[in-house]
Amino acid sequence: MSSIAMPRISARDQREGLRPLALAAPLLLLLLFSFGAPIVALLSRAVYEPTIANALPRTVAALRQDSGAGVPGEPVFLALAADLKQAQAAGAVYEFAKALNTRLSGARSQVLRAARIATQDQAAGKEAMIKAAPLLGEEQSWAAIRTGTNRFTSFYLLSAFDLRWTERGTIGAVPADQAVFLRVFGRTFLIATIVTLATLALAFPLAFVITSLRPAIAGIILVLVLLPFWTSILVRTAAWTVILQKFGLLNDLLLWLGLTSDRLELMYSRTGLIIAMTHIQLPFTLLPIYSVMRSVKPSLVRAAQSLGARPFTAFWRVYLPQVMPGVLAGCLLTFILCLGYYITPVLIGGASDQLISNFIANYVNVELNWEMAAALSFVLLASTLGLYVTLTRYLGLDLFKMG
Repeated sequence: MSSIAMPRISARDQREGLRPLALAAPLLLLLLFSFGAPIVALLSRAVYEPTIANALPRTVAALRQDSGAGVPGEPVFLALAADLKQAQAAGAVYEFAKALNTRLSGARSQVLRAARIATQDQAAGKEAMIKAAPLLGEEQSWAAIRTGTNRFTSFYLLSAFDLRWTERGTIGAVPADQAVFLRVFGRTFLIATIVTLATLALAFPLAFVITSLRPAIAGIILVLVLLPFWTSILVRTAAWTVILQKFGLLNDLLLWLGLTSDRLELMYSRTGLIIAMTHIQLPFTLLPIYSVMRSVKPSLVRAAQSLGARPFTAFWRVYLPQVMPGVLAGCLLTFILCLGYYITPVLIGGASDQLISNFIANYVNVELNWEMAAALSFVLLASTLGLYVTLTRYLGLDLFKMG
């Protein structure tokens, strides 16, 4: 048997191969520490929450020795009083009360009251603690405390799907009046889909017309389309707030054309939000489609027609398959960007039109609940990556090879 000799790679070739990596190393390190590390640190808070465990070390040890599954006995309450006293002295009781309030609505004020009782009464036991905080006398409260003593938790990820751990240790739905996030995710994906289809309906024929015009005229039209693209999204959104007002330019135009008999409520509505988002996203859908249409040779369609194909058949069977990668790339880019919209829903959308990014921002800036914000961000990121992988794998689309 003869063996095939593998070519040897010299040390010089190895050094030459590592040179591009060495040149890119500073940029890669900058992206790692300024972009990658903060994202990983934020997303980790969706499953790692040590606040309750850090605040209740004695209670955690006492719960391990307590055999009951409901309201524990006197030793656990004594340990809880000691932990609350120490947390009060260390200034950590507010963080603990906020963390427990996330799992158990209304617990914050009662925990703070129990901490004051524990600080004033050196021998505060079960009766005194329950009197100060009636929630401590309920089984569901201790179920929440027991699950909260685990540093790694699925509570926030389950909450992002309107689910929770029940007292029986199973996963169940939250009460109907607390089920919010699935509805918000559905609204986000619905609006992103409508905007994507609207931009496609405008971008495809416009790109087709641009490619069929003379280069000078096509360049002018392309500049007009891209002109808003060079303006800040905040400025464009503010301009739409003027246009969409009840006595704004769009209502005046509709009345002048006779299309409506009364002024429409476009501001703080889903219709106005979709109009503004469609205008902002139009260049993102147009450019990939236009770049692919430019590479399609018109002679192929003419050849199909000369062989007997009707114009629609030639378009459907010859032209459209060639431009489909650009269509999918533009739609995917627009859809993903729409999932993360924040400014436009705040300024133009109504209270029932806020997207998931607005809820994430509220948890970060207002409620200071970074764990819930991390869980919602994780679900949104996973959904976006899943969509991209699906399109690239099953539809043969690769955005990095578009040209």
